Amino acid sequence: MPSHAKSSLEAGLVALKQGNYQTAIAHLEPLASSESNATANLQARVGLVMAYARTGEVSKAIAFCQNLIESNNPQVQEWAKRALEHLTKRQKPEPESKNVETGFVAFENSPPDTPKSEEKPKDEVTEINNQNIPQMVPLAKPKATVIPPPPPPPLNGFMGSVTRTQAKLFGVIYWRQAQRAKAWQPLRKPKSLPLRLLAAGTFMALFWVMREILKLVLGFINHALVKLPYVEPLQFLYNDPTQFLLIVLVILMGVSPWLLDLLLANLYGQRELTKDVLNGHSRETVRVLQRCCQQRHWPLPKLRILPMAAPIILTYGSLPRNARIVVSKGLLEQLTDDEIAIIYATQLGHIAQWDFVVMSLVLLVTLPIYKVYQEVSKLGDSISGKIWRWPVTIVASLIYGVWCLLTGTTLWLSQLRLYYSDRTAAEITGNPNALIRALLKIAIGIATDIEKQEHTSWQLESLNIVAPISYHQSLSLGTIASHLSFESFLKWDIVNPYRRWFTINNSHPLVGDRIERLCQIARHWHLDTELHFPNEQPLKVKPQPFLLQIAPWLGVPLGVLFAGLVWLAWQLAFALKFLNLKWIYEDWSFITGCLLIGFSIGTVIRINSFFPDIKPATVQTDDCLPNLLADPSALPIDSISVRLVGKLLGRQGISNSLAQDLILQSSAGLVKLHHVSWLGQSVNHQDLIGRQIIVTGWFRRGATPWIDIQTLETQSGKTIHSPHPIWSTALAVAAQAWGAYVFLTG
Repeated sequence: MPSHAKSSLEAGLVALKQGNYQTAIAHLEPLASSESNATANLQARVGLVMAYARTGEVSKAIAFCQNLIESNNPQVQEWAKRALEHLTKRQKPEPESKNVETGFVAFENSPPDTPKSEEKPKDEVTEINNQNIPQMVPLAKPKATVIPPPPPPPLNGFMGSVTRTQAKLFGVIYWRQAQRAKAWQPLRKPKSLPLRLLAAGTFMALFWVMREILKLVLGFINHALVKLPYVEPLQFLYNDPTQFLLIVLVILMGVSPWLLDLLLANLYGQRELTKDVLNGHSRETVRVLQRCCQQRHWPLPKLRILPMAAPIILTYGSLPRNARIVVSKGLLEQLTDDEIAIIYATQLGHIAQWDFVVMSLVLLVTLPIYKVYQEVSKLGDSISGKIWRWPVTIVASLIYGVWCLLTGTTLWLSQLRLYYSDRTAAEITGNPNALIRALLKIAIGIATDIEKQEHTSWQLESLNIVAPISYHQSLSLGTIASHLSFESFLKWDIVNPYRRWFTINNSHPLVGDRIERLCQIARHWHLDTELHFPNEQPLKVKPQPFLLQIAPWLGVPLGVLFAGLVWLAWQLAFALKFLNLKWIYEDWSFITGCLLIGFSIGTVIRINSFFPDIKPATVQTDDCLPNLLADPSALPIDSISVRLVGKLLGRQGISNSLAQDLILQSSAGLVKLHHVSWLGQSVNHQDLIGRQIIVTGWFRRGATPWIDIQTLETQSGKTIHSPHPIWSTALAVAAQAWGAYVFLTG
């Protein structure tokens, strides 16, 4: 782009952001009439539509929309047609209402919408509308949020899809703004028994895991004391810790709100959020809280705020009367009045269903462990000698593994409880469409925070189990919108027949599934929906690929069947006095060997399909990534070969020694990377973080899209290999050898 055109476009965008519409028009009109640069021309025309809409010159805005309809880009045509329909249907003579009536809603730092039932002085309304102007980001600051694309940006955001280019260049999302219910019938009361049983099961799982870890630690301590000279083992460490641990957990559950107050204040800077401040962001939220608490005879939950840019909200406590609702600063800034209200309503749903009690206990147990992991990692980073860093790295990895085990006990509860809270929030507010927008904006806000920090923050990872959206889900969902509509991306979550199998190890349910349930509620109340999903039946996908996908785990029940056949054969041989091996297998331990052998065989069967040879002729590039994400029938076993270019994001140092935080920032958005280290490599994966790289590997479409890395290459020629097939083969051989040993020795 010529320098004068770039500076003129910059000036126009800045003026539009500041509310100087006439200045913006003066800068953008010459670019809109110039054909020298297609990207600047299109950006200028979109900016003029917004500027003219806000100055009340709707006829000129309509004229530019009609001009955009003639574009060769079908997505541009679709956006312009719907914008034109919206402008012609809702145009009004008052300039103050244009930002609402045209459907342009600020994404970043958007203030609360003024309720229609409340009248405000004219100057205050004007001030709010000026704040609602879409924030324009100058092209001269690409690190802030701007990555100018080579082709004209697709504008497919009118029907509830966010265009990444618009979000980057204009700081604005063009939402459908589907309406809320004016009056609605209560929904049929869901069965709360499954959630209550799962909450009790989660508590028992947490207790069992902690007991086994405690036994292991105490046993290790006494074993070490036995080996040391002049030291005797401590007899009380041999005692069964079951009763003691159970009492401790019950006490912790009771005092969890006060202990979590201290933890979150000291670790993450949590502070009190007054009702006046909350009312300044969302008046509806205060009304919703007061009304619901009065109906249920609860005191108003204590309000807290975290100084985080990423949008997040959580609830903790032991009883409804001591519940706390904690919101991040980013959520209040990035959501509108009604969206903040319904997100708070979801937290009331957690309180009403009592699932927040167990989640508070898990949070109280896991946060200190995660803090220890964080401090040990920082300590290791400060050590210069590699020899001394290895023991610290091992300790940090073990602590991280313990944290993963403890948080893993809540996976199914953290999934199911969100369905209940979504339903409760929709019934409280009558506004399921606002919750759809809120969930999508939270995903975009989390992805934006990760892009800005160039890694996943400590806060996001440690608080992930109680967040409304997982940060893993947000990576691709929050960044793909400039290339793919939300409906296309989320279709996999709705119609793939095997989709729920891939959420077993996820902390959150599928976003598309949640949104589809909210759309069903909206249709039940005869509302138009924020997103439009066609009424499609689940896809008919052949079962063979899925069976191959789960072959290692399918080998486990087949191993049990094989053990049964072996047992029958031995019994028959013993009865016929043909072979006497019964004395070896009286302890039934041979079944374990059969399970390991079955798992090994299933892993070997899957290896070739899971890691096929990557051929240059069939490799997919960045341009194909949106199509791969939009395929609703895809499974991870499809193993699509890809070669993507982008920036490697992730945490530096020991805290990422397991490669748990590796993300590719490509032109098509963020993608999770899976890497396994190989001993003896001169280059470490952490050495490439923050650099432009080329990723070659296998793309997999599951509940969270990811890429299994084959190689990471830099422009200077450095290459890191990620031997997934070798490690899978080694795992299969180890399981086979162990199983054979157990089988033969009994």
